[in-house]
Amino acid sequence: MEQLTPRQEEILDMIRDSIQKSGMPPTRVEIARAFGFRSPNAAEGHLRALAKKGAIQLLPGASRGILLVEEYEESGGVPVIDQASASPPFFSEENIDAWYDINPYLFEPAADWLLTVSGRDMAGAGILDQDLLAVSVSDKARSGQVVVASLNGKLLVRRLKRNRKRETFLHNEGGRGRPVKITAKDDFEILGIGAGIIRNQKPL
Repeated sequence: MEQLTPRQEEILDMIRDSIQKSGMPPTRVEIARAFGFRSPNAAEGHLRALAKKGAIQLLPGASRGILLVEEYEESGGVPVIDQASASPPFFSEENIDAWYDINPYLFEPAADWLLTVSGRDMAGAGILDQDLLAVSVSDKARSGQVVVASLNGKLLVRRLKRNRKRETFLHNEGGRGRPVKITAKDDFEILGIGAGIIRNQKPL
């Protein structure tokens, strides 16, 4: 981790303290209020600087989406969440079920999270029930990539596809169900890209 400025150290201490006391990191608004910043945007700037220096990891789409890198490294692995039981914000510390002892750089791109897959919606892509899907956090994806997404409050693993009209569809590859077209009415967000699979099946 690169050396931090005194103010960055103070903000990092606040994040640690908030997690220890409440189990959750602070929001941008809470950071701005604590340090007298004029707006949450100033807090966001400091958080991005901390992320660039390797002190924290920022998770898109969550007001409390801050993960302490020191906890990540001390755990000796990658955090695991369960698709069936996780609640919004999905990629957050309160949803961590366990830590899997594996080098995240075995995947390309590197794994930020492991998701315990629920169901066989992506069996046609070789992703089976209870497999661990390595997820690289990103709010962008190319057409044809397997993504982890939030759709109207539900956590999904799907194949993302876009047509020439730039319309977005989520494809179920489990042998049933039609592609879902994303509309302006949907609360939709790409959370990450599938980077690989750890087979987690029980032997017969």
